[in-house]
Amino acid sequence: MQTKYYKYFIIYISLTLVTWSCGKVATPDPEPVVLVSSTLVKELTKEQLIASLSLTLGSQVSLFVQGGVKQYKIVYKTKNTDGTEIQASGAVIIPVGATLSGPLPLLSYQHGTIFDDKQAPSYLSTDGEGAIASFLSTLGYIVAAPDYIGYGASNNLPHTYEHRNGLATAGLDMLRATKEFITKEKANWNQSLYIAGYSEGGYATMSLQKKIEEEAPTEFNLKASSCGAGAYNKTSSFKTLVSTKSSGDSQHNASYIWVLLTYDRIYKLNRPMSAYFIEPFATQIQKEQQNARISGNFLTILNDAVKKGITDGTDTALLTAVKDNDVFDWKPKTPTRLYHGTADTYVPFINSQTAFDAMQKRGATNVALFPVAGGDHGSTIQSFLLGTLEFFSNTK
Repeated sequence: MQTKYYKYFIIYISLTLVTWSCGKVATPDPEPVVLVSSTLVKELTKEQLIASLSLTLGSQVSLFVQGGVKQYKIVYKTKNTDGTEIQASGAVIIPVGATLSGPLPLLSYQHGTIFDDKQAPSYLSTDGEGAIASFLSTLGYIVAAPDYIGYGASNNLPHTYEHRNGLATAGLDMLRATKEFITKEKANWNQSLYIAGYSEGGYATMSLQKKIEEEAPTEFNLKASSCGAGAYNKTSSFKTLVSTKSSGDSQHNASYIWVLLTYDRIYKLNRPMSAYFIEPFATQIQKEQQNARISGNFLTILNDAVKKGITDGTDTALLTAVKDNDVFDWKPKTPTRLYHGTADTYVPFINSQTAFDAMQKRGATNVALFPVAGGDHGSTIQSFLLGTLEFFSNTK
């Protein structure tokens, strides 16, 4: 999801700053375990923040900014998909202002697809994902926004695009580092955690939620999770891609190419691009990778062999890699909302529908699906934002 989408819908956000219940500050660890460093990038007054956010989100943002913020970049230890220890980064935003007294909740914001490293949250640019994190913070949250592997401090590595464990691991370790940072800075945290994201961020949020619940259930008081328009059902998504006409949008196609490239690399399929794409596109993609911009029906650039292998199930190596990234068929314990436009041609609605159905079948009673009738990938962001903020404010 691109930052530019938000400016079209910011005027619709109408909510009152929530007064959060008091709690004790998190118990400090004796020494930092995950956090490597923290740097104050900017401290903005309310007026300065409004001026900064208005450049990206529009002048209407002034109606909702409650105060100033302190914007930090943190660097932390995590592991890459091959198990090697690396350093990754992210942004932590702390709101400041008289109207924000008392302990505040922590919100982990997982950003959507970006093709430019400088758009990552930790750069805290006026037109990047850090602007969204800052806007959320001024509504009454301490915000943690992971860059993910492949951006910021780890931009020398390939991004783990739409890879379940790569995104979840970076997200969980970001939260661990944020806890250490909060203790170091003596920030007033009420120990509650909320997580949210849209598009790739929706998928990353679902992956993070599952990892927290299954591997770190006692580390965080996870109150709610809001996932927007994520490709949770990778198996179904791949089968749709090889059998159904796509939107033809060049950036959508670049995302699909990127997923294939990521799985080919991480699962060591190591196939030539000609195994996936016909010429001249195979040569172009080999050279330009995910930066290739190819318009037209995605079906028409795919190799017949890979279409057949996915459709009839004979390409077991690729399908095994794809299935390892399914994150729709499990039973969440945390109150969860799924938002998705029914007319989304980028990430099909079936992803949220099958996730909801599978979770219901497993006995989940705290998962709700919010279909946005006629909504596409861009227009549905409005409903996601409004619904998420209402959901979090009423889940304590």
